[in-house]
Formats: sequence, C-alpha cells, structure tokens
Amino acid sequence: MLKVDHLSKQYHDTLAINDLDFEVKPGVVTGFLGPNGSGKSTTMRVIMGLDRPTKGRATINGKVYADLESPLREVGALLDAKSLNPQRSARNHLRALAASNKIPFARVDAVLEFVGIASVANKKVGGFSLGMSQRLGIAGALLGDPGILLFDEPVNGLDPEGIRWIREFFRSLASEGRTVFVSSHLMSEMAVSADQIIVIGRGRFITAGSVDELTASATGTVLVRSNSSDRLRSLLTAARQVEVLNDDALSVTGLSCEAIGELAFANGIALHELTPQRASLEEVFMDLTADSVEYGHHNPELAS
Repeated sequence: MLKVDHLSKQYHDTLAINDLDFEVKPGVVTGFLGPNGSGKSTTMRVIMGLDRPTKGRATINGKVYADLESPLREVGALLDAKSLNPQRSARNHLRALAASNKIPFARVDAVLEFVGIASVANKKVGGFSLGMSQRLGIAGALLGDPGILLFDEPVNGLDPEGIRWIREFFRSLASEGRTVFVSSHLMSEMAVSADQIIVIGRGRFITAGSVDELTASATGTVLVRSNSSDRLRSLLTAARQVEVLNDDALSVTGLSCEAIGELAFANGIALHELTPQRASLEEVFMDLTADSVEYGHHNPELAS
C-alpha cells in the first residue's frame, strides 16, 4: 500500500505540495495527473525519500522510505531516465543497484532481457536514446521484484510499439496484485492504461476515481444528423451550444438526447442520428484543472 498523508512540501516561497492526501491501492494501475508544475514529480520524489516533506508524510507499506530495510525489494521507481552515470554500461549500472540491496547479479541479466535491451547491456548509457534509457530505468525498478512501482512519464521517448508494450506491462503488474502508480501528461494513454485516476492541481488534491466515473460526471455532447440541420440548428442555438460538424451533422452541448428528439418531433424534423458522446478524459482533465494551470494560453487581440 502506498499512502500520502496530508503531505506538504515548500521550497523557499513556493508551496509545491499543499496538504495532499490519498492512497494508491494494489491490483490496479493508478494514473497521477496534473498540469505542469502541479506537484506530481515532487510528490513522487518525497515518496522515494529524495525530498523531505515540510509537513505530513508518504509511506510505503506503512513505513517512510528511509526506514525500509531493503528498499528495492519493496518499491521500484523510474523518476528520471537520464539520471545515470554516462560512463557506466547498462549492466554495470544495474549491478551497482543490485549490490546495494544484496540482489543476485543473475537478476540483472533477467531484467535486461525482459525490457529488451540485453543486446546493448555492455554499452555506455551516455550514448543511449531517451527510449533506451526509459527501458533501462524500468529494468532498475524491477530489479528487486518489488510489490510497489512508481513511474514518472514512463512513455517519453518510446515508439508506438514501446508504448503498447509498457501498457501491457502495467496491466500484467497490476494483475499480479502489485501497486502501480504512473504519472503522465498523455491523457489518451492514461484513458486506456489506468484503472484509477488521481488529479491534482497547484499541489492540491482535486479528485479521484475511475476513468468511467470521471467522464460520466462530465457534460458530454450529442451528435445529431438531419436533412433539416439548418432549421434544427436555429431552434437549438438560442439557448444551447451548437457546433456545425458538416452539412447534416450538429454537435449539441447542454441538452439530452431525449430533449433534442422531442424538440425535433414537435417541429416536424426527421432525425437520422441522435447519439450521446461522452466527454473524453482529456476534456474532463482540462475542465477540472482550468484554475490550476500555471501558464495558461490566452488569445488577446493583436494590434494590426
């Protein structure tokens, strides 16, 4: 079990984490989402004992990281794929980690093979691409066969095949009853990879739930097709947001399928399609974090 208990972290005048409180349960993939600067990476660093909290604490199986007797056997993490000694080979990097936790060297070759970089095991990691470094970081996280795993932006630098591999990898870890905690800015990837989502903004907890729960509570749209789309549009536009998709299709926000159908029937308009469109995880995320974006985009009028 991974638990963040009323955690705060302040750097000088900046409050990076503000009273965060949540649990990450075993057996599921939990996505950790938030805008840039929201405190995701800082939270993971505190969990892994790399930063000391200002208040509260983060525990791994009831203990802070510093109190774990053999930490790599309890928790593995990939936080910064390029945080490596560039002069070491991949194999020697992992052997150094293994020696620090009394893990047999045979395990090193096993994880190198598993992540697909055994053929470059003797090459210096300073020449590795980001994708290869990510795979090496995953190998390091797996070295002690831990029950809890943390990954910060693990798909950066991976090609489509690598992304699919890591998605299946997360699923397999969770199916074994492990705790899998993944930070990512890729909403589309989290929508298919994560079972549970935790959303934070400006260091504060915003919400948590499954992808279905989060998207079901959001306002979606309704796709409407009709040969009389112009007439239907004039009836809907007065009070609702209507977007013209093409000559016969409209996207309507703020009315249910039932209400649109009744309005069309009352005005003698035949409908060819009336389909609810659930909001995507990205749309939900943008709505939830709208007030928590550090550097927002604006469209001021430009002087001519």
